[in-house]
Amino acid sequence: MHFVQCGNPGAKTVIFLHGGGLSTWNFRDEAEILQGRFHILIPILDGHHGSDQKFTSIEENAARIIRYIDSRFQGQVFLIAGLSLGGQVLLEMLSQRNNICEFAMIESTLALPTNATAMLVKPVFSLFYPLVKKRWYAKLQCKALHIRDSLFEDYFRDSSQIKKDDMIAFLKANAAYTVKDSLSHCCAKTLILVGGKERGIMKKSAKLLRETIPGSVLEEMPGYYHGDFSLNHPQEFSRKLLDWISDRTQ
Repeated sequence: MHFVQCGNPGAKTVIFLHGGGLSTWNFRDEAEILQGRFHILIPILDGHHGSDQKFTSIEENAARIIRYIDSRFQGQVFLIAGLSLGGQVLLEMLSQRNNICEFAMIESTLALPTNATAMLVKPVFSLFYPLVKKRWYAKLQCKALHIRDSLFEDYFRDSSQIKKDDMIAFLKANAAYTVKDSLSHCCAKTLILVGGKERGIMKKSAKLLRETIPGSVLEEMPGYYHGDFSLNHPQEFSRKLLDWISDRTQ
Protein backbone atom coordinates (compact mmCIF):
# COMPACT_ATOMS: atom_id res chain seq x y z
CA MET A 1 0.00 0.00 0.00
CA HIS A 2 1.36 3.41 -1.00
CA PHE A 3 1.33 6.17 1.65
CA VAL A 4 1.68 9.91 1.08
CA GLN A 5 3.13 11.64 4.12
CA CYS A 6 3.96 15.13 5.33
CA GLY A 7 4.54 17.03 8.53
CA ASN A 8 6.89 16.32 11.41
CA PRO A 9 7.92 12.63 11.60
CA GLY A 10 8.59 13.12 15.30
CA ALA A 11 5.07 14.38 16.05
CA LYS A 12 1.94 12.36 16.79
CA THR A 13 0.65 10.51 13.73
CA VAL A 14 -2.69 11.23 12.06
CA ILE A 15 -3.98 9.00 9.26
CA PHE A 16 -6.62 10.12 6.74
CA LEU A 17 -8.56 7.49 4.74
CA HIS A 18 -10.08 8.83 1.52
CA GLY A 19 -13.47 8.07 0.03
CA GLY A 20 -14.21 5.57 -2.73
CA GLY A 21 -13.20 6.77 -6.20
CA LEU A 22 -11.16 9.61 -4.70
CA SER A 23 -7.52 9.68 -3.60
CA THR A 24 -5.14 11.46 -1.26
CA TRP A 25 -6.38 14.87 -2.44
CA ASN A 26 -9.57 14.18 -0.46
CA PHE A 27 -7.57 15.29 2.61
CA ARG A 28 -4.77 17.28 0.93
CA ASP A 29 -5.88 20.64 2.32
CA GLU A 30 -6.38 19.24 5.81
CA ALA A 31 -2.88 17.76 5.65
CA GLU A 32 -1.43 21.14 4.69
CA ILE A 33 -3.31 22.87 7.50
CA LEU A 34 -2.32 20.32 10.16
CA GLN A 35 1.19 19.34 9.10
CA GLY A 36 2.76 21.82 11.52
CA ARG A 37 1.20 19.93 14.43
CA PHE A 38 1.23 16.30 13.31
CA HIS A 39 2.88 13.64 11.20
CA ILE A 40 0.29 13.06 8.46
CA LEU A 41 -0.18 9.81 6.52
CA ILE A 42 -2.69 9.27 3.69
CA PRO A 43 -2.72 5.78 2.17
CA ILE A 44 -4.06 5.18 -1.32
CA LEU A 45 -6.70 2.52 -0.83
CA ASP A 46 -6.40 -0.64 -2.91
CA GLY A 47 -7.85 -0.51 -6.42
CA HIS A 48 -7.52 3.27 -6.71
CA HIS A 49 -5.24 5.21 -9.07
CA GLY A 50 -1.71 5.08 -7.68
CA SER A 51 -2.31 2.02 -5.51
CA ASP A 52 -0.10 -1.07 -5.70
CA GLN A 53 -2.84 -3.70 -5.28
CA LYS A 54 -6.20 -4.61 -6.75
CA PHE A 55 -9.15 -4.10 -4.45
CA THR A 56 -10.12 -7.30 -2.65
CA SER A 57 -12.08 -6.27 0.44
CA ILE A 58 -12.54 -3.61 3.09
CA GLU A 59 -11.25 -6.13 5.61
CA GLU A 60 -7.98 -6.62 3.73
CA ASN A 61 -7.42 -2.88 3.36
CA ALA A 62 -7.87 -2.53 7.12
CA ALA A 63 -5.50 -5.41 7.83
CA ARG A 64 -2.81 -3.94 5.58
CA ILE A 65 -2.94 -0.56 7.28
CA ILE A 66 -2.82 -2.23 10.69
CA ARG A 67 0.28 -4.17 9.62
CA TYR A 68 1.87 -0.89 8.52
CA ILE A 69 1.06 0.71 11.87
CA ASP A 70 2.50 -2.31 13.67
CA SER A 71 5.74 -2.09 11.70
CA ARG A 72 6.21 1.69 12.04
CA PHE A 73 4.33 2.91 15.12
CA GLN A 74 4.33 0.08 17.67
CA GLY A 75 0.72 -0.82 17.01
CA GLN A 76 -1.07 2.49 17.57
CA VAL A 77 -1.39 5.99 16.09
CA PHE A 78 -2.88 9.15 17.55
CA LEU A 79 -5.90 9.73 15.30
CA ILE A 80 -7.51 8.18 12.22
CA ALA A 81 -10.22 9.89 10.16
CA GLY A 82 -12.11 8.28 7.29
CA LEU A 83 -14.73 9.31 4.74
CA SER A 84 -17.30 6.90 3.28
CA LEU A 85 -15.32 3.86 2.02
CA GLY A 86 -12.39 5.15 4.06
CA GLY A 87 -14.73 5.36 7.04
CA GLN A 88 -15.66 1.71 6.55
CA VAL A 89 -11.97 0.79 6.45
CA LEU A 90 -11.59 2.69 9.73
CA LEU A 91 -14.55 0.84 11.27
CA GLU A 92 -12.95 -2.43 10.24
CA MET A 93 -9.61 -1.38 11.73
CA LEU A 94 -11.35 -0.57 15.01
CA SER A 95 -13.07 -3.96 14.85
CA GLN A 96 -9.83 -5.84 14.19
CA ARG A 97 -7.79 -3.83 16.74
CA ASN A 98 -9.85 -1.93 19.29
CA ASN A 99 -6.99 0.35 20.34
CA ILE A 100 -5.45 1.02 16.91
CA CYS A 101 -5.86 4.77 17.53
CA GLU A 102 -6.58 7.07 20.44
CA PHE A 103 -9.05 9.23 18.48
CA ALA A 104 -11.29 8.41 15.50
CA MET A 105 -13.43 10.54 13.18
CA ILE A 106 -15.95 8.76 10.98
CA GLU A 107 -17.59 10.88 8.27
CA SER A 108 -20.54 9.98 6.02
CA THR A 109 -20.06 6.24 6.47
CA LEU A 110 -22.58 3.56 5.51
CA ALA A 111 -22.94 0.98 8.28
CA LEU A 112 -26.13 -0.76 7.16
CA PRO A 113 -25.77 -3.14 4.20
CA THR A 114 -27.81 -2.33 1.10
CA ASN A 115 -27.73 -5.73 -0.54
CA ALA A 116 -30.07 -4.81 -3.39
CA THR A 117 -27.75 -1.97 -4.36
CA ALA A 118 -24.73 -4.28 -4.11
CA MET A 119 -26.38 -6.73 -6.52
CA LEU A 120 -27.06 -3.96 -9.04
CA VAL A 121 -23.55 -2.49 -9.00
CA LYS A 122 -21.99 -4.82 -11.56
CA PRO A 123 -24.71 -4.81 -14.26
CA VAL A 124 -25.47 -1.10 -13.95
CA PHE A 125 -21.89 0.10 -13.67
CA SER A 126 -20.76 -2.11 -16.54
CA LEU A 127 -23.04 -0.07 -18.78
CA PHE A 128 -21.77 3.29 -17.55
CA TYR A 129 -18.06 2.52 -17.11
CA PRO A 130 -17.03 3.80 -20.61
CA LEU A 131 -18.34 7.23 -19.58
CA VAL A 132 -15.87 7.43 -16.68
CA LYS A 133 -13.14 8.56 -19.09
CA LYS A 134 -15.26 11.43 -20.46
CA ARG A 135 -14.66 14.91 -19.02
CA TRP A 136 -18.29 15.93 -19.40
CA TYR A 137 -19.43 12.89 -17.45
CA ALA A 138 -16.85 13.56 -14.72
CA LYS A 139 -18.17 17.11 -14.42
CA LEU A 140 -21.69 15.77 -13.97
CA GLN A 141 -20.41 13.37 -11.33
CA CYS A 142 -18.58 16.13 -9.49
CA LYS A 143 -21.75 18.19 -9.43
CA ALA A 144 -23.84 15.24 -8.25
CA LEU A 145 -21.30 14.44 -5.54
CA HIS A 146 -21.02 18.12 -4.51
CA ILE A 147 -17.25 18.16 -5.05
CA ARG A 148 -15.90 21.71 -5.32
CA ASP A 149 -14.71 22.90 -8.73
CA SER A 150 -11.08 23.28 -7.63
CA LEU A 151 -10.88 19.49 -7.15
CA PHE A 152 -12.26 18.58 -10.59
CA GLU A 153 -8.94 17.92 -12.32
CA ASP A 154 -7.83 15.69 -9.45
CA TYR A 155 -11.14 13.84 -9.54
CA PHE A 156 -11.11 13.37 -13.31
CA ARG A 157 -7.46 12.26 -13.43
CA ASP A 158 -7.84 9.64 -10.73
CA SER A 159 -11.37 8.37 -11.32
CA SER A 160 -10.72 7.90 -15.04
CA GLN A 161 -7.73 5.66 -14.26
CA ILE A 162 -9.54 3.24 -11.96
CA LYS A 163 -9.96 -0.16 -13.57
CA LYS A 164 -13.47 -1.42 -14.13
CA ASP A 165 -13.10 -4.53 -11.96
CA ASP A 166 -11.65 -2.52 -9.09
CA MET A 167 -14.39 0.09 -9.20
CA ILE A 168 -17.10 -2.56 -9.24
CA ALA A 169 -15.37 -4.39 -6.38
CA PHE A 170 -15.12 -1.43 -4.02
CA LEU A 171 -18.58 -0.11 -4.87
CA LYS A 172 -20.06 -3.54 -4.07
CA ALA A 173 -18.02 -3.79 -0.87
CA ASN A 174 -19.18 -0.33 0.17
CA ALA A 175 -22.85 -1.19 -0.38
CA ALA A 176 -22.64 -4.60 1.34
CA TYR A 177 -20.42 -3.78 4.33
CA THR A 178 -21.72 -5.01 7.68
CA VAL A 179 -20.45 -3.70 11.00
CA LYS A 180 -18.73 -6.39 13.06
CA ASP A 181 -19.84 -7.26 16.59
CA SER A 182 -16.29 -6.60 17.80
CA LEU A 183 -16.75 -2.88 17.07
CA SER A 184 -18.57 -2.68 20.40
CA HIS A 185 -15.18 -3.18 22.09
CA CYS A 186 -13.66 -0.10 20.42
CA CYS A 187 -11.48 1.95 22.79
CA ALA A 188 -10.98 5.00 20.55
CA LYS A 189 -12.62 8.31 21.41
CA THR A 190 -14.89 8.41 18.37
CA LEU A 191 -16.69 11.28 16.66
CA ILE A 192 -19.34 10.33 14.08
CA LEU A 193 -20.25 12.97 11.48
CA VAL A 194 -23.18 12.92 9.06
CA GLY A 195 -24.58 15.64 6.84
CA GLY A 196 -28.06 16.96 7.36
CA LYS A 197 -28.75 16.58 3.62
CA GLU A 198 -27.54 12.99 3.39
CA ARG A 199 -29.86 10.06 2.66
CA GLY A 200 -31.89 8.57 5.47
CA ILE A 201 -29.85 5.37 5.49
CA MET A 202 -26.70 7.38 6.18
CA LYS A 203 -28.34 9.00 9.21
CA LYS A 204 -29.55 5.58 10.40
CA SER A 205 -26.01 4.28 9.93
CA ALA A 206 -24.62 7.12 12.02
CA LYS A 207 -27.10 6.35 14.81
CA LEU A 208 -26.18 2.66 14.69
CA LEU A 209 -22.51 3.55 15.04
CA ARG A 210 -23.24 5.82 17.99
CA GLU A 211 -25.14 2.98 19.67
CA THR A 212 -22.38 0.46 18.91
CA ILE A 213 -19.19 2.36 19.76
CA PRO A 214 -18.85 3.00 23.50
CA GLY A 215 -18.74 6.67 24.45
CA SER A 216 -18.99 7.87 20.85
CA VAL A 217 -20.53 11.20 19.90
CA LEU A 218 -22.75 11.80 16.85
CA GLU A 219 -22.97 15.21 15.19
CA GLU A 220 -25.42 15.87 12.36
CA MET A 221 -24.30 18.90 10.38
CA PRO A 222 -27.20 20.92 8.93
CA GLY A 223 -26.89 21.79 5.27
CA TYR A 224 -24.07 19.35 4.49
CA TYR A 225 -24.17 16.63 1.83
CA HIS A 226 -22.33 13.29 1.69
CA GLY A 227 -18.61 13.88 2.17
CA ASP A 228 -19.17 17.62 2.03
CA PHE A 229 -17.31 18.39 5.25
CA SER A 230 -13.81 17.08 4.51
CA LEU A 231 -13.96 17.63 0.73
CA ASN A 232 -15.29 21.17 0.64
CA HIS A 233 -14.61 22.64 4.07
CA PRO A 234 -11.05 21.68 5.03
CA GLN A 235 -10.58 24.61 7.42
CA GLU A 236 -13.73 23.71 9.34
CA PHE A 237 -12.88 20.01 9.28
CA SER A 238 -9.41 20.69 10.67
CA ARG A 239 -10.86 22.89 13.39
CA LYS A 240 -13.35 20.16 14.29
CA LEU A 241 -10.51 17.64 14.52
CA LEU A 242 -8.50 19.86 16.86
CA ASP A 243 -11.57 20.67 18.96
CA TRP A 244 -12.43 16.97 19.27
CA ILE A 245 -8.93 16.20 20.55
CA SER A 246 -9.03 19.17 22.94
CA ASP A 247 -12.50 18.34 24.29
CA ARG A 248 -11.55 14.72 24.99
CA THR A 249 -8.19 15.39 26.63
CA GLN A 250 -9.37 17.88 29.24
